[in-house]
Order: sequence, then C-alpha cells, then structure tokens
Amino acid sequence: MKIDEKSVAGKELIVQEQTQLLVVGAGPAGLSAAIEGARRGLSVVLIDENPIPFQTMGDEVPLHYGQGMSGVARNRNAMIEAFVTSEPLIQAAFEAGVDVRLGTACWGLYANGPGVHWLPGTVAGLVDEERGWLIGAEHVIVAAGRRDIGLGFPGWEKPSVMGVTAAITLATRFGALNPRRVVILGTSAEALTAAVALRDAGIEIAAIMEQAAEPVGPAHLVTQLRSAGCEFYTRHVVREALGQGSVEGVLISAVDKTGRAVGEERRIDCDGVVLAVGVTPVVDLLAALGCHIVFQPERGGYAPVVDEGQRTSVHNIFAVGDCAGIWPAKSLDRSIAAGEGLRAVGTILGDAKNYELAEVLETDRPAYDMSTYRMAWVRASVIEARGEFHVCQCEEVTAQEILELRPPRYLGCQADGRKGRSLSSLLDKAPQNPDQVKRLTRAGMGPCQGRRCREQIAALLALQATVPLAAIPLAGYRAPARPLPLAIASQLQESADQARHWELWFGIPSQWQSACEVPEFYTVAANEATVAAVSGTRGGND
Repeated sequence: MKIDEKSVAGKELIVQEQTQLLVVGAGPAGLSAAIEGARRGLSVVLIDENPIPFQTMGDEVPLHYGQGMSGVARNRNAMIEAFVTSEPLIQAAFEAGVDVRLGTACWGLYANGPGVHWLPGTVAGLVDEERGWLIGAEHVIVAAGRRDIGLGFPGWEKPSVMGVTAAITLATRFGALNPRRVVILGTSAEALTAAVALRDAGIEIAAIMEQAAEPVGPAHLVTQLRSAGCEFYTRHVVREALGQGSVEGVLISAVDKTGRAVGEERRIDCDGVVLAVGVTPVVDLLAALGCHIVFQPERGGYAPVVDEGQRTSVHNIFAVGDCAGIWPAKSLDRSIAAGEGLRAVGTILGDAKNYELAEVLETDRPAYDMSTYRMAWVRASVIEARGEFHVCQCEEVTAQEILELRPPRYLGCQADGRKGRSLSSLLDKAPQNPDQVKRLTRAGMGPCQGRRCREQIAALLALQATVPLAAIPLAGYRAPARPLPLAIASQLQESADQARHWELWFGIPSQWQSACEVPEFYTVAANEATVAAVSGTRGGND
C-alpha cells in the first residue's frame, strides 16, 4: 500500500512530558481523585483552568458570565489566592505530592481508535496564558464540571444576564460578582441551592421565576427561601430585560399552560438576571475524543456512559463529578462527587470495590420531567417572546432564522418565500440534527462555542418536530474545546517529518485553478504545492 508522505499519520509526535495520571478539573471529584492517586503511588498532574483570565470570561468561556464580573476579576493574584483558599483540598493536594497547575486548560484529548492508530498513547493538549504543549498520560480522569443552559428573551444580551454556575463561582469563590440584586429564573435543586448560596454571599434575591405551576425543586429549600423573604412567581417568565448600559430591571408577566403571556406586565427593579433553568454536564473533551455520550434525564441530559468504576467507553478515560452526571442529591452533597473520584482511582489500581458505597452509586431522578420542563421554558420565553432577539448572540441568529434555516445575513441572500421550510423538510424526514442547523445558519459557531445557545437550538428543533429532547442528537464537539489563540497554538512543536510538507496546506494550487483544471480524482497525495501558489496574493476575505 502506498503511504501518503504528506499525511501526519505515522509521523513523530512531540510530547513534552508524561504522567501516569492526568486529572482535568479541581472540584471535589477531581481533587479527591488526584490526592488518592498520589497517596497510592501514582505520578499525578492536576490541572484546572481557574482562575479564568478576564478576557476569556468576556468571551463567555467556559461559563456564561454575562459580563457580570467585577473589577476584582482583573486582579490575577487575588483570583489565584481566592481560588486556593476557597477549597481546602487544594492545599491537601500540594501536600500529597500532586503536581497542581492552576490557570491551565485542556483543549483536547486524543487516543488511538478507529480513526487514529499511530499515537504514542493517550495525549492531552494543554494551554496556559503563555504557552501550549502536549502531555502523555497512562490514564485520564475528566472532572470538567457543569455549565448552565442558556435561555433567551428580549434584552438577554445585556451585561449582567448570566448563568447560575457563573454567578455562584464569582460570588462565593472569588467575591467578584457585580450585580447585587438579582432575579433568578428556575426552581430546580441547582437553582434553589444557588439562590441560598447567593443570599448567604450578600446578594439580594429580588424574585424567583418559574414557568411551571409550582416550584420543581426540593420543598425544604423552597420553604427556607420563602422564610428568608424571597418571593416566588410561578407561571411567570421574564418578558424583557430593561436598561441602557446593563440590566436595570425586568418586565415579567404571567403565562398560561401553553406559555403564552396573559395579564398585565409588571416591572421588578434589579441589576442582574440569573439563568437557572437547567445545568448540563460538560462533555466537550469526552465527546470530541469519541466517548459514548447519550441523553440521560437522570444525569442532567447528555452525559457519558460510565460503568460502576466511572470508566467511559474509552478504556483509560474516566468521568467523575458533574461532568459524569448531575442529579439533586449530588448537587446537595459534594461527597457523592468525591466518591466518584475515589472509585475511578480504585478502578485504575484494580480495587474499585474498596470504594463502592451503595448510597453514592444511586442517582435520584428529579421529581419532574426534565425534557418537558426545559422545552416549556424555551416555548414560553423564546417562542412566545414579545419580539425577536438573537438566540445565538455570537452570530446574531434569531429563533425564526434557526427554524427557517435562513442563511447568515452577511451573505445577502434573499429570504426564501416558501412556506414550511424546515430542517425536517430538507432532510426528507431524517432526524433533526443541530449540526445541520449550525452549517446552514452558523448558529453555534461563535467564540463562545455554542455554550449559550446549543441547548436552546435543540429545544427549538424538538418543539418544531414535537419530539422529546432525547430525540435530538447531541451537537458535535471538536478540538480545541477552548478557544486557542494562534500565538499559543503556533508554539505546539512539530517534528521535521510533520513540517516537511507544511506548505501544502497553505498553498493548494486548486485554489487558483478553474474547476475544469482540477483533476477528477483530486487527492492530497497527488498534489504538489508550488512556489507560485504559496506566494499568491489572494486575501483572507476573497
């Protein structure tokens, strides 16, 4: 068989360091795993992207910060100190001999499989503020946590409309939350727990909104918050966020069972809106690697399939903590996540049974249908909105443009006058797929990498097709799972064999040829880049 010398396959991969165990995420699950691994003799590298640089927060990565961070977030030293002091297990990790690296993100995981057979083992791409590099690991435990589901309404692009996980992180861990009086949307266990934590951190809860007839979270938390003076509005949604530079208040109204507004609108003064209608496992790295991910309502939505030892479908990759699944008891008791981290290490070392606890292995389903609940929020807030707004803020795509698959406006295409234009009609009744929407409309293609809109798009497709959320495939993930500046990406070292034909990818002659001149069976192996092609004058916007 002829080998394509221009392919990177089989070339030497420069991996700058090696470790027996790489742990991604310094929450209770990741820290417990790292400490236990080091205690039992493994070489352990633990990374966590916190504290997030201020500029990265502004890009809504990795959470929906909504520009709600105060000036404290600009002080790097203060953020590092706050992060370390807020989690006692970090000091324990240092003392156990764990190589702890804060401000370091994992942008990609790679392992040999159906599409790749030549890697020297499992490899992770890491990046900090100054450099990017590759690390090899015998085992990887992913403890990437959770993120918030976005929910649009007129004015939701204003500063200080933010996700609940971002608000809690800024308020309780860093003391860097700018809003002081907020309206919270949602009453799940995670939403109510967040409301209690925000109140304890000195944030005034102006109101808690719920589109359902009653709060859906634990009754004891509802009682606790009501006793503290928090006002609940059931069968209500935010109709618009008001304000000039940032949020100054919200207009709310009652809704009926179908999500349509009824009665008069009412204003509530606030300087922030916290979106807590749902949280979802962060599966970016796992999905891009090829781990089996399925919709699991009892685990918060799309989550990796793991065995009793937290092992994913890729034999040396483990998922623990919220990225492995979210349920009410786990949100209320951090020892459950910590137990998952211990079990993963036990599986690696062959004695997972020593860490099995029956109460930890059980998941408790929410008392409501998660799919119906999330779709009801999107129907009431997005479909029944009082005016158009951008569901995908990065690419400025509205709900109607998503459902009608309108091309991006900058292409200058004329609106399609046909009625009934939808994804299902274009796909000839094939399953609705968010990736097709992304390709046709660019919704989800922005710098936030779809973190604010991907679940909304899935819900819109489910509502259009009258199917549950489980019927909508997970939108694809690809590395880098974090925005990677070219100045840092260019530092990733390449072997001489890899770099020998680099000009091929930047000077493909077919770019300057007419269609009739391109060979019928054009392949990379048959193409020879020329100096003339490389030195062409085509601009980046041509």
